[in-house]
Amino acid sequence: MRTATAPAVDSPESRIVFALDYPSLAEARAGAETVRGAVGVLKVGLELFVKEGPAALVIAREAGAALFADLKLHDIPETVERAVASLAPAGARFVTVHAAGGTAMLARAVERADRDTQGELMVLAVTVLTSLDGADLQTQGIEGRPEDHALRLARMAWAAGVRGFVCSPFEVARLRAELGPQATLVTPGVRPAGTGAHDQKRVATPEEAIAQGADYVVVGRPIRDANDPAAAAHAVAKEIAVGWSRRAPRAGASPTPRH
Repeated sequence: MRTATAPAVDSPESRIVFALDYPSLAEARAGAETVRGAVGVLKVGLELFVKEGPAALVIAREAGAALFADLKLHDIPETVERAVASLAPAGARFVTVHAAGGTAMLARAVERADRDTQGELMVLAVTVLTSLDGADLQTQGIEGRPEDHALRLARMAWAAGVRGFVCSPFEVARLRAELGPQATLVTPGVRPAGTGAHDQKRVATPEEAIAQGADYVVVGRPIRDANDPAAAAHAVAKEIAVGWSRRAPRAGASPTPRH
């Protein structure tokens, strides 16, 4: 295995979260190798974690990247707190929980992450999934646009101590304006220029997401399925750099990533 070489701190590459959406540990490890040094964060989601368990969480460290444990925890406060405690030894930089889990669940997740990792693990509250639109929310009895509901959830999570959020490109500007530069905003539903939306309904380019206030962008298939994944990642980084140059002053300075 090659020596781990992470992207330079605060470089455009360090802002890319690459989703390890592979069906097996071997394929995920090989995929991580193809983007070594071209992305700053590797995301382990439910598909890989359910099949491979904690072994999947080691891949990021092997590849010299930060670990994003995209587990979208949503349960009673005690269960979520214990899950965060179990994750702490893995050295993850981010873990996702559903903001819809409520104030008590969010507060206990944040408190446990801070206590067990001395603040190294950031809890990210997922607001409204990018696969949902207004019609989907209405079937759940939630009135208004997705961006309105995302803001409601973000306000509640902020009051519970959460400082990191997952939101679509359509909501990121409003959350940035509301929460200020102290918030860390992670944006899925990002598709480089010229690629398809797939099953996402609220999408934007990396350039637009960063310009609107995102700190990190999540990209999966456009990198994974490219003929040259590293080159595809570097192309995303170029879009990020352009977006950063367009970023409005109100978006504030972005926090320095930790690896």
